[in-house]
Amino acid sequence: MAKSNGAGETVIIKKYANRRLYDTSTSSYVTLDHLSDLVRREVDFEVVDAKSGEDLTRQVLTQIIFEKENKGEGALPVNFLRKLIGFYGAGSQSLLPAWLEMSMNSFSESQERWTKAMGTANPFTMFEKQARANMEMFENAMRMFTPGMSTRKSKRGDRSAAAPDSDAMEILRAQMAAMQDQLDSLSKR
Repeated sequence: MAKSNGAGETVIIKKYANRRLYDTSTSSYVTLDHLSDLVRREVDFEVVDAKSGEDLTRQVLTQIIFEKENKGEGALPVNFLRKLIGFYGAGSQSLLPAWLEMSMNSFSESQERWTKAMGTANPFTMFEKQARANMEMFENAMRMFTPGMSTRKSKRGDRSAAAPDSDAMEILRAQMAAMQDQLDSLSKR
């Protein structure tokens, strides 16, 4: 997914105690905006503490999101943020990262398709379909791991079957296998 810096290597960004960021590939100090640009260009980078070598990539990426949200460039709805916070410390916290990554990958692929189909289809209809598919996928996954969620009421008021049909189960198995592969690759880092 991420590209290297051209030399086939991950760019190392050192973070110093004075909060300055140093790009070792260009031998220059950089800003969070520069790192944000690297993300958009899909350049793979890692942020490490200059003194201890500790990996700070997650914290710095979160800081970039925080800065964007504070500047009014918000992409995260308040309800989403509340639900996200609610997952911390909950039993399903371990499932959330893989599901979010899978959903973002699916959204990115859909966005590419939307860009190609802009002249022929309503992008909002396509977005709505994708959002519904993502929500259904999440609900099915949660039903598998949460007792008491095996049935749910639909908008029409009828009850869906306690066990999903075989096609849905096969899709879920494939999605779970993909999530497991992602978790395995992350644990090897």
